[in-house]
Parts: sequence; structure tokens; C-alpha cells
Amino acid sequence: MTVQVSSAQSASPDTAVFEGRHKRVTRMYSTLGELSPAYCSMFESAGAKSFFQSLAWYRNLVATALEEDEQVHVLGVELEDGTPVAALPLRHPRNPRRGWKLRTLSSLSNYYTTLYAPVLDPRYSVADSLDELTRAIYAHRPAWDIVSLKPLDHDSPIFETLAQSLDRAGMVVQTYFCHGNWYCPINGKSYKEYLESLRSSVRNIARSKNKKLERSGRARIEVTTGHGGLDAAILAYQKVYAASWKVQEPFPLFVAGLIRTCAEMGWLRLGIAYIDDEPAAVQLWILNNGTASIYKIAYDQKFKDLSVGSYLTMHMMERAIDLDKVREIDYLSGDDRYKSDWMSNRREQWGILAMNPRTMPGTLAIVRHVGGRWLKRSARKIVKRTPNMTEATSSK
Repeated sequence: MTVQVSSAQSASPDTAVFEGRHKRVTRMYSTLGELSPAYCSMFESAGAKSFFQSLAWYRNLVATALEEDEQVHVLGVELEDGTPVAALPLRHPRNPRRGWKLRTLSSLSNYYTTLYAPVLDPRYSVADSLDELTRAIYAHRPAWDIVSLKPLDHDSPIFETLAQSLDRAGMVVQTYFCHGNWYCPINGKSYKEYLESLRSSVRNIARSKNKKLERSGRARIEVTTGHGGLDAAILAYQKVYAASWKVQEPFPLFVAGLIRTCAEMGWLRLGIAYIDDEPAAVQLWILNNGTASIYKIAYDQKFKDLSVGSYLTMHMMERAIDLDKVREIDYLSGDDRYKSDWMSNRREQWGILAMNPRTMPGTLAIVRHVGGRWLKRSARKIVKRTPNMTEATSSK
């Protein structure tokens, strides 16, 4: 059913129409499988720029890394003929209202996601598309107390526009830091030139340990890029990860699913360093849109003294720069010291927390997170809307 409403009216939780430069319809899809081929094409275009926006990424995330009580929704904005112009992948608990528990709508992202963004068709106004998405969220019945979207690129104009859209819709918005992101633009450099750009201490130590390990004759490296040998490579990855310092995966099936997804999409660069034919270090790199993203790294702690992790890093860097000809290498989330050793630039991913002043739990969240600032703004609005109070205030 389609219901025509203005931005100030209540909307059907499933469908609403908003008037703007073009009449558009917002629709809520309860599974990724419900999306039309036109939506799939829009996700494909976005995924060509960032694998975190691809349907392949989302399908694996939904299949392997959601809590049992979570429900997936995709909020879409369409033209009257069904052409999609925007989509927002979302999740929420299946039974979101339990006592005073906040009724929360979140981005379809979690521990494994280092970048999230609305999926947008750039041929249409981004601001209009985001306004329509946020108005539909605010008009939803029963109302959401909290909308939590993260992690977003703080430097992208979409971040500020999305925060402003949520504010215009009627929410009280707070933005916050999520994590740092170290990366290195290659700008046509060769691997040798890249290596020379590193600090001398990092470069010299890495080279000396690398040569020592190579001279020993004990080490070899394999890089899996497709389906050939994939099962054995996944087993080697899992063995090393289990013997590393890393905490156990919260969703054990996710990484194997991601590796298979990357092999299917042509993104996979799974490097494994062997010492005496035993897997000793692993690195999962994802190659997409000219960027090599270093997604997972681990080494068996019994090989720590051999610096096998650095040995594998140097090989993967050389391959990405000289063979794959990447434009950028991205260490993704985290401000770990070793990332700044290898990378030259840093950016940040932030989150947006939007709280609903129409609900009691949302208001309590506003008081908790924003506090006096919101109360003062609200008081000023009341004063401006009440002539007698304005006159009394000005007469003092």
C-alpha cells in the first residue's frame, strides 16, 4: 500500500510518498533478496568504489555476522516509476520494545565494518535523497527512540549532509569519533620508491630482518587470488589466527565467508607465509577500485622472533604496488603504531547518533548525551514562540 503524506504527517511504516522536485516514494524492504534488479545495479555501482557498499559484502554480513534476534531492513527512495535513487541498509532487534529499553534503528554494520554510507545514485540530489530517507525514519510508527549510523567517512560531504538531514527531520543529533584510518596514496610510485619514503628506522629494520629470513631458506610465501587452493588457504588462515594474539572471532563463519566472497568477486589477495612448510603468518588484503585494503593480519606467536609478519607485509606491499598497480594502500580501522610506520596519511571515521525528542526514552537519551545544551536550545525556542515570555525577558 502507498500512502501520500507531507513531511509533517505520519507515514505508513512500510511506504510513504514525499513531495519535492520530483515525487518520490520511500519503501522498506525486509530482506536483501527483495531488492529489484535496479537496486542491485545501484549497489553494484557503489560497490565498485567501496566493497563495503556492495551487495556481496552485505550478503555475507547478513548470512554470517548478525545476532539471532536482529532484523534487516533496507529503506529505499524511488521515483514513481520504481527507479531507485537511494538506499539505507539498516538493522534492529526483532522485538525492539522491552520495558524501557531503547527502540534503536542502526546501520547494517558491526565489528567487521570499517566504513558505512548510504547507497546513492549521484545523478539525483544527494541532499534531497537523504532528506527523504530521514523524514521516513522520523515518521515511522511506532517511533524509533535512537538512530545510530556508523562508521562514516568524516571528511565526506555526505557525513555533514546526513547529520543535517536528521536534524531537519526533527531528531537531536550528536556526532562522535569511531576510529582512525591510516592509508598511503601511491601516486604512481614503484615499490622501491615507496620503501624509500618510509622512515629510515622502519625501512632498515624491515630490510635486515627480511634478508635474514630469506637467507635462511626456511621461508616461502603463497598468495591466493581465486578459487584454486582456496579451501587449503582458508584452513591455513584459521590455523594461524587461532595461534595468534588475536581474540576469538565473535562470528566464526564471517571471515571464511568474506574470503570466498572476495574470491568470487576478483578482490582476493590472501597471503600466507610458511616457515619450514608450516603456516606462520597470514594477511587478508582486498583489492577494489585501485585500493588494496589490509583487512586481517595475524601470525603464529611461536614465530614472533623471526618477524614473519613484517616479512609477509613487505611481500604483499611489493605485489600490490608493482604487480596490481594500486593507487592506494589502506590499513582500515585503528591507530596501532605499526600502521603509522607503513602508512603516510590518516583520516577518521565518525558515527551519528540521532535521538527522538517525541519519545520518553529518546528524550532521556538526549538529556544523557546532550544534556544542558539541548535544554537551553529548547527553552530558547519556547521563549521565541511565546510573545509574553519574550516581552518579559526583554524587559529585565
